[in-house]
Amino acid sequence: MSKVTVVGAGNVGATCANVLAFNEIASEVVMLDVKEGVSEGKAMDMMQTAQLLGFDTTLVGCTNDYAQTANSDVVVITSGIPRKPGMTREELIDVNAGIVKSVAQNILKHSPNAIIVVVSNPMDTMTYLAYKALGLPKNRIIGMGGALDSSRFKYFLSQALKCNANEVEGFVIGGHGDTTMIPLARLATYKGMPVAKLLSAEKLEEVVASTMVGGATLTKLLGTSAWYAPGAAAAHVVESIIRNQNKMVPCSVYLEGEYGQNDICIGVPVILGKNGIESIVDIELTDEEKDLFAKSAEAVRNTNYALTEVGAL
Repeated sequence: MSKVTVVGAGNVGATCANVLAFNEIASEVVMLDVKEGVSEGKAMDMMQTAQLLGFDTTLVGCTNDYAQTANSDVVVITSGIPRKPGMTREELIDVNAGIVKSVAQNILKHSPNAIIVVVSNPMDTMTYLAYKALGLPKNRIIGMGGALDSSRFKYFLSQALKCNANEVEGFVIGGHGDTTMIPLARLATYKGMPVAKLLSAEKLEEVVASTMVGGATLTKLLGTSAWYAPGAAAAHVVESIIRNQNKMVPCSVYLEGEYGQNDICIGVPVILGKNGIESIVDIELTDEEKDLFAKSAEAVRNTNYALTEVGAL
């Protein structure tokens, strides 16, 4: 028996809960939201698909009733305001810092052993806030961003190669931002073949650029943040934990010397299993990639400073 709570029943949270239920990743999924009736209605709507889709997971919705989240194995925090067109993730920090901190503290009162997966933006900074505010071991605080960015990278690679996206491997490290993420094109492969040998340098640069603005592109098209891929990416992280899959997934985690960085949460490849972060994977970077990672870390730190300015830390 496993239990997952998703805090925030908006587009991303509801999609995450739906994927968790449909794939029977947990036996019970609880959705909690601040708006009366939203999580209850969405949970009921999803449960009415159970006999159509053939899943046995129980979905429960509640309004600010943290008691219903008790004894959750994993908690996904999606709550906060979404990005609007032209808005940066950093501009969200003042509002979302208060929301994420309050949610995380309330969750731990009822699920002291839960592993926390942070989705709320700015994601690296919100992950750092959760780590600092809760005082949990770093293996139990995970930012989802790298899983999403890597999925987008593989999508754009598959489009360029005109191939099945499931046969492409590639991942993204660094901050979860339009200018801070680092798609590692050098290590991307198609059925074991280096992508750099299959695509021109210009085409590969185009793929990298498209990946980096992947979220902004969708925000411009949709008028709000994307939700299908972010929700599925969060569920992907949860699945590796709940099912102890030991998958290598890029996630935002607290670094203590790894990749030359300290006192920061930023995207690096990790092994995800029953304890959350089982280990951080040390990928040997080129000098150019090291420089990009250092610049990405500096940008994330600049956003983190705002936590002190708004009194969140």
